[in-house]
Amino acid sequence: MATKRWFTLLRNVTTAVAAVAVAASFATPAIAAQPPSTDVVGGTRAAQGEFPFMVRLSMGCGGALYTKQIVLTAAHCVSRTGANTSITATVGVVDLQSSSAQKIRSTYVYQSPTYGTSTGGDWALIKLASPVSGLSTLPIATTTAYNSGTFTVAGWGAATEGGAQQRYLLKATVPFVSDATCQAQGGSYPDLIPSAEICAGNLTAGGVDTCQGDSGGPMFRRDANNAWIQVGIVSWGDGCARPHAPGVYTEVSTFASKIAAAAATL
Repeated sequence: MATKRWFTLLRNVTTAVAAVAVAASFATPAIAAQPPSTDVVGGTRAAQGEFPFMVRLSMGCGGALYTKQIVLTAAHCVSRTGANTSITATVGVVDLQSSSAQKIRSTYVYQSPTYGTSTGGDWALIKLASPVSGLSTLPIATTTAYNSGTFTVAGWGAATEGGAQQRYLLKATVPFVSDATCQAQGGSYPDLIPSAEICAGNLTAGGVDTCQGDSGGPMFRRDANNAWIQVGIVSWGDGCARPHAPGVYTEVSTFASKIAAAAATL
């Protein structure tokens, strides 16, 4: 990974000491300096049960229920593929302090083998010790048919750039930004991998975006049957909600078959 792109991934992260402590036992030297993640700037509070597939991970990232026992998140949220019991997934609530929350430990992590290469692949799977109860999963896009329009993002991360993580789940909508327009924004955006990444955000005005603590969370929209479908994974960007600095998301459809194949082995 080029140095310039590495620092862009930081999104001006203010790392929570607790999040680092949770992940430390699983970190390798190469990942020790990796940012834990990129909440939703310009968002509003989600209603209980509105997005039942949302997951909060204890290392400071988001995720979505790919199956009842597997969470889809970002590769940069984890350190490597292998056994891992250090991560706790909180599911079933918008209030992280709710007594109704299901908290389930991880047993194994699969990190995309192409993460950090020229072909991209900022995705990972986390297997939980037991299936979640009473919650729906979030199907992922297998074609590019839904890689445009207006998307929904949600998370518990910072509501302002460099701000504190949130207790309640926030949501927002962001419009699609074409690859060419995204690459034209300067900074590290020319390094965008069009076949592996998708951009979204209010390009001219800014004001709405994912931020520190949202990495790994889903970007999703309605499909032809009006059901939610995941098209992106929060990956990187330049700061949070700045004009001409859209959020960059892993293009899920590109990796759908690899995700499915990896999940089948867990």
